[in-house]
Amino acid sequence: MWNFPQIFDQARNDLASANDASSLEACRLKYLGKKGLVPAIFDSLSSASPEDKPAIGKGANDLRVLVIAFLEEKAGALGKREGGKPSGRPVDITMPGVGPALGHRHVLTQTMTEICDVFERMGFVVVESPEIETEYNNFTGLNIPIDHPSRDAFDTFYLEANDPSTKGRNLLLRSHTSPGQVRVMHDHKPPLAVIIPGRVYRPDAGDASHSFMFHQVEGLLVDKDVKFSDLKGLLSEFCRRFFGPSVKMRFRPHFFPFTEPSAEVDISADIFKGTGRKPWLEILGCGMVNPRVFEAAGYPAGKYTGLAFGMGVERMAMLKYGIKDIRLFYENDVRFLKQF
Repeated sequence: MWNFPQIFDQARNDLASANDASSLEACRLKYLGKKGLVPAIFDSLSSASPEDKPAIGKGANDLRVLVIAFLEEKAGALGKREGGKPSGRPVDITMPGVGPALGHRHVLTQTMTEICDVFERMGFVVVESPEIETEYNNFTGLNIPIDHPSRDAFDTFYLEANDPSTKGRNLLLRSHTSPGQVRVMHDHKPPLAVIIPGRVYRPDAGDASHSFMFHQVEGLLVDKDVKFSDLKGLLSEFCRRFFGPSVKMRFRPHFFPFTEPSAEVDISADIFKGTGRKPWLEILGCGMVNPRVFEAAGYPAGKYTGLAFGMGVERMAMLKYGIKDIRLFYENDVRFLKQF
């Protein structure tokens, strides 16, 4: 038989002498723990005589209530004495916080924005045009003849959708941003100066320098007495601002159906030194707007002249940052993207 008066006195003494969290936990384990006194008393019921069981059960319950009440009272008093501070690990509010990871614009978006910003500061207006085009806007309106290789299905994505403006012809994914010129000249009269950025599509096999989708920025300026010297001055200023003041340029004669005369532009810059690249690198095509393009736009013959140019955004980014494989732009590898 258990001596409950003595057990109660001992419990009161133990709990009264507990002055901190660790001693309170020790008391809890002594009386209420899995191997504590209260569970041991309940276990003894199985071997107690029937006449002793009620007294043992009542004594065990009373002891459990007493210990729980004392523990709650002592824990509350201990918390007040410590100013209500949590008893766990202290918090150092001077430590730097852990902020959420932030994303940023893709390197191609950064490059395209930088190109457009340079021309916007020179008076150009950014214009967007659709990626699904008619054959007229993509070819005919730009003086590209019906038998030109670029019209072939090997060089252009044709859609299974009829062109509502031309019977028997299909719509297509634009193969360059130049159709935007046709749309702008159709809707606006000179003087005008626009920049047309966007995605273009060609059925090229993917490799280190080709992709079936890439980005271009197109430029068009039309007014009276626009000269080739204006084109050279405009592009020279752009290259100085984009690649740095030490950039050198050269214009090579070339042929484009929509410009006459036409040229390709090469540059040599300090940022290429020590990279093992060729001394001169092609960056864009340009020229004076072909009078036949003005004729298709409905402009009076001989009244206006204009300049046009186009550049690949991926190529500009690859040249500026020393990137050797165009596929890196589209693989979404964070280790690559976070460098820009």
